[in-house]
Amino acid sequence: MSTISNCNLPEDLYYWVEKHTWARREPDGTVVIGITDVAQHLAKSIISATPKEVGKTVKKGKSAGTVESGKWVGPVTAPVNGTITAVNPALKTAPGLLNTDPYGEGWFSKITPDNWETDSADLVTGAGGLAAYQAFLQAQGITCE
Repeated sequence: MSTISNCNLPEDLYYWVEKHTWARREPDGTVVIGITDVAQHLAKSIISATPKEVGKTVKKGKSAGTVESGKWVGPVTAPVNGTITAVNPALKTAPGLLNTDPYGEGWFSKITPDNWETDSADLVTGAGGLAAYQAFLQAQGITCE
């Protein structure tokens, strides 16, 4: 895990930097998605998380569900086209998992992608992803404090 501007960013995830969304491709081909540490710091204390239902289709760039904090309500943007195959049941009673463990227990939903290769082409990962996030955070003046 790398730390950039006090924000935790695992090197092995795919990021849609501007949307503060991460994706992790599983061995079975599904894609787990969630919000980044940056997003949860910007949102502050998350009080509600509402993923779209299992079986719903999502479009890349559109909402896969919503997150609400005391001062903000916004979408969790789908980084791929596909069908939701699972949602994190723990978020119903413990939405704060998005704050405390956004890359682990705070995952948002799982999607069976229509075409991972096409949809992931503009997501960033590894050293390049970290550099892109660092540039974005610096340009926006964002820190996770």
